[in-house]
Amino acid sequence: MSRHYKGAGWAVALTALLINSPAWAHDPVFGIGPHVLYKGGVEVATEVHLGEAGEERELELGLELVYGITGDWAAGIELPYAWKEEGAEESGGPGDLSLFTKYRFWRHDTLGAQEGAAVLLKIKTDTGDEGAMPALGTDTTDAILGLTYGYESLKWYRWASLRYRHNGENDAGLLRGDKVLLDLAAGWRPRLPSYYLPDTVWLLELNGEYGRRAELNGTELPDSGGTEWFLSPGIFWTKRNFAVKAGVQIPIASDLNGNQEQTDYRAKLVLEWHL
Repeated sequence: MSRHYKGAGWAVALTALLINSPAWAHDPVFGIGPHVLYKGGVEVATEVHLGEAGEERELELGLELVYGITGDWAAGIELPYAWKEEGAEESGGPGDLSLFTKYRFWRHDTLGAQEGAAVLLKIKTDTGDEGAMPALGTDTTDAILGLTYGYESLKWYRWASLRYRHNGENDAGLLRGDKVLLDLAAGWRPRLPSYYLPDTVWLLELNGEYGRRAELNGTELPDSGGTEWFLSPGIFWTKRNFAVKAGVQIPIASDLNGNQEQTDYRAKLVLEWHL
């Protein structure tokens, strides 16, 4: 088969997917991408988050609802339910509800590829049970502002995102340190996709987190804040309007301040339906 014919085939497949499949656009598992829903589109997702750091273990189930306000602007809500364990203490119940919105301010289509950039705003409320032991909420209202870029073709994907998390102060005077999150990701599709057949994209992410020290009534806490880096393999599997995302974060470098438990692992599973 000639290179010209193969290139034309990929271009035709891309056009068909853009027209027919709202689930074609991908975002990474742990980072964020510029993907938004079409106008009037609805996305329902269930998520499972697992994590362990020393004697601290956490399992969170979440329900996410997203609505496409326009072709470039979407908004949604996250409803979590969490179980936590710290040593001999265990607790479970509703976590902190979050509201979010994403606006894609730039999109550029070329033959066989699409690029985009978006901004994200997320507000985490204080609806969780902070009185449980361990606490299921932070008793604060926090805000996350993010910027993301993405490139998608039929064979290769790449994303980059930067987020800043500003944490509020709780009633006890505890101010958790603000965080900066940097995510770089790449994706590879091993075979030409078809709207009528399952599609698989393999992912690899590099996720970095830097946190400032926390403060209690204006005094810095030495055993808080620092930096962690994760290498995160994952998969994105889709069939028409249904998608599965899964990945695991493996710590590769850590520079935490003072005496803190380092993250052993984090894992995430997402089931998405585009209605």
